[in-house]
Amino acid sequence: MALIITDECINCDVCEPECPNSAISQGDEIYEIDPNLCTECVGHYDTPQCVEVCPVDCIPKDPDHVESKEQLMEKYKHITADA
Repeated sequence: MALIITDECINCDVCEPECPNSAISQGDEIYEIDPNLCTECVGHYDTPQCVEVCPVDCIPKDPDHVESKEQLMEKYKHITADA
């Protein structure tokens, strides 16, 4: 399941550099996560790094992009193969 940044985001800039897949970018008003690049850090870390550093707890799982750990690992393999 990809993650999503909610409107509680305070644009503190700490999440973007922590993302190993470059899935986080500045949107029109708040940071956004590209669900095609988000693997919840599967393949890189044990926990999502953006969630770890977020000071306002505004990065939940995205119910519109439900994926299993296996699917996230396959996405990780695809993303890193293209790199």
